Amino acid sequence: EVQLVESGGGLVQAGGSLRLSCAASGFTFDDYAIGWFRRAPGKEREGLSYIDNHDGRTRYADSVKGRFTISSDAAKNAVYLQMNSLKPEDTAVYYCAATSIKVGGAIYEPLLQPYEFDDWGQGTQVTVSS
Repeated sequence: EVQLVESGGGLVQAGGSLRLSCAASGFTFDDYAIGWFRRAPGKEREGLSYIDNHDGRTRYADSVKGRFTISSDAAKNAVYLQMNSLKPEDTAVYYCAATSIKVGGAIYEPLLQPYEFDDWGQGTQVTVSS
């Protein structure tokens, strides 16, 4: 059973930083892409970034490019999201999600969209005060 557990959320002032962690279990880490998404109050779930654990390729949304950095540690089955220069509009519940990228003998490159990811964590709240 795929399990994803986020941690590291909290309250931070604008301009500050947070590092979110996603602990993954129940699947072969290298066969999956793991992404970070968020849902702000009154808004749709938004894709932020994902990492392909097969080859380390990353993808970012324009809204966070240059401020957020995704990384993974295969030895710990963990994925991280380093968030710098946080803004009040970054306030949201942050989720990690996973999707299998091995389709037959090929590697699938998912879009940074919620519907591409099958398994989700419970989320962690990030609040950025002005």
